[in-house]
Amino acid sequence: MGWVHVGLNSVGLVKITTVLLGLLLSLSSNEVPVLSRAAWQAKPAIGNPVRHDIRFLTIHHTGVAQKPSVPLATKIGNLQKWSQREDRTSFAKVKPAWPDVPYHYYIDFNGDIAEGREAKYVGDTNTTYDPTGHLLIVVEGNFQTERPSDAQLRSLDALTKAMAAKYRVPRVRIKGHGDYAQTDCPGANLRPYLSKLRTSF
Repeated sequence: MGWVHVGLNSVGLVKITTVLLGLLLSLSSNEVPVLSRAAWQAKPAIGNPVRHDIRFLTIHHTGVAQKPSVPLATKIGNLQKWSQREDRTSFAKVKPAWPDVPYHYYIDFNGDIAEGREAKYVGDTNTTYDPTGHLLIVVEGNFQTERPSDAQLRSLDALTKAMAAKYRVPRVRIKGHGDYAQTDCPGANLRPYLSKLRTSF
């Protein structure tokens, strides 16, 4: 973060983020562009997030309609606000306040990627499986009724390959949420792509 004077006629100081929406943090040797937590102005985690070591890559969908016109920073920021308070889920259950965004990476309709919860911390779930050891990647949309965009699939492919290399996750451990819990996630229209994803590298 930085502070600059914008001139003698300025009414004050203008706060400038060193990484804006157009300046993305590059992760791994594959140079997958990711909007960092600093760039979308994430709040600190609350409570006591638990550390873990990544051994699996697990794909989710958000389960709500795609919103192509909403900026990525707004969507991930709103998700964090919802996550850090007690609130109702899409299953009409009440969830507790979580430490942070439940997922480690968020891929929006346009294929842009945001960093969610820090990968060193266990994510959260509305279902019964234990996400310890899982790097959680969520793709925006309800893929029971919608289809992932081509841009989303390209980004999912690139991010998955980069994270599998970074954490040395074998392809047999790249699965969907529904492989671990009784849920439709990541949706009927995304699930078939996961087998292609596993064999693409």
